[in-house]
Amino acid sequence: MTVLHNETLPRARWAPHGETRHREISHDDLQLLRLLATGLPVESVARRLDLSERTVRRRTRAACDRLGFGTAMEAIVWAARRGLL
Repeated sequence: MTVLHNETLPRARWAPHGETRHREISHDDLQLLRLLATGLPVESVARRLDLSERTVRRRTRAACDRLGFGTAMEAIVWAARRGLL
């Protein structure tokens, strides 16, 4: 598990010229990140959400892409720093 020690947040991939864009997060994305932040394995997260493991992985990747992060951990840190988790 990678921990970000840098206080600067990752910039959105789609932001031109290094500008950050306002990131919006859906209720479903937030619910998924909250469960992943607890350290539960994907199998347990899938069971709690009544989804397949493949769907959890796909939704995690999609949420990270929408938010502009390369990993779920980056998205979790971003959400935690904003008091969303």
